[in-house]
Amino acid sequence: MIFAIALSDGSCARMHIEKHIPLASFTTIKLGGIAEQFCACASVEDIQEALGYAREHALAVHVLSGGSNTVFSDSGFRGLVIKVDLKGISFTQDGADVLVAAGAGESWDVLVAQCVARGLAGIECLSGIPGSVGATPVQNVGAYGQEVGSVVERVDAIERASGTAVSFTSAQCLFGYRTSRFKTTDRDRYIITDVTYRLRADGAPAIAYPQLQKAIEERFGSAALEAGKDSLKSVREVVLDLRRSKSMVVDPQDLNSVSSGSFFTNPILSPQEFARVQATWKDSGNDLAEIPAYREAGSIKIPAAWLVEQSGFEKGYTERNVGISEHHALALVNRGGTTSDLLALAAKIEQAVFEQFGIRLAREPNIIE
Repeated sequence: MIFAIALSDGSCARMHIEKHIPLASFTTIKLGGIAEQFCACASVEDIQEALGYAREHALAVHVLSGGSNTVFSDSGFRGLVIKVDLKGISFTQDGADVLVAAGAGESWDVLVAQCVARGLAGIECLSGIPGSVGATPVQNVGAYGQEVGSVVERVDAIERASGTAVSFTSAQCLFGYRTSRFKTTDRDRYIITDVTYRLRADGAPAIAYPQLQKAIEERFGSAALEAGKDSLKSVREVVLDLRRSKSMVVDPQDLNSVSSGSFFTNPILSPQEFARVQATWKDSGNDLAEIPAYREAGSIKIPAAWLVEQSGFEKGYTERNVGISEHHALALVNRGGTTSDLLALAAKIEQAVFEQFGIRLAREPNIIE
């Protein structure tokens, strides 16, 4: 359906609203019911018009981007789903750095590939992550020791309530481990339209993950860790191979990639909390001297995948046509099931981890019910 929308300058725009659109195909996990109404927006003005339409008709709004971190309920969404399709990538020299501005609807991995090809360092370890540019600051997307928050220069957005365009500096985004203001204090308040990243021209790869460094050196030698375009390409190649080995790159031929990526975040504990967990683990009769953990900034991070497997859920576990990836214990996979099946399995895993370790796992995807 085509609707005429009155704009603030007195002109009139025409917006295409679709009805009863299946949502599963817009997500990497291929789950979810029907969107009551749906609108694809290719410009800031389109988004403003869609928000005005939703206010006029008293509709709930859900903003959808790449769909890699979204799980819709089986009943779908009663209201308006706004699909952010803003495109465009630009590169601007700024001293020794390059400012890379990208529309929120651009593919994240396409952007990474272009930056690596230009010899721009700072996001090479984030290769192969599915989804769109607009989602990266929300989640503070990270992998192999890199986080996008460390290179974000500016985030442009629209305030939902007023339709006003606003901008945020990196500091104003309040980045944390897999989080930001857009996921916490200002959840559902803004729609991200563009993100600008500050990358290093001809920089050296930033390798902070031992597994990755070892894999790079084994394949390309230590020279691959030096500054330059070839090094960045080597890092991207190894990262993509590592992710593919874990079915963490979307591939129609890989049934284990029908997921939302990591379903749980790695718990971060204080030293006191970790000591309690360690004592509980030893008291339960385990011979392992120490729980695998990463110590950083006074906190201790435990791999959630290890917790899941030690609580009785091995890779490949399946029930009700959903299960755990055969290649990564954190990825919950759709094998022809439903969202209800998926959430039941997630709850079962969470309860088992809590009973075994006293740790409550936090879910990473957005569950839209």
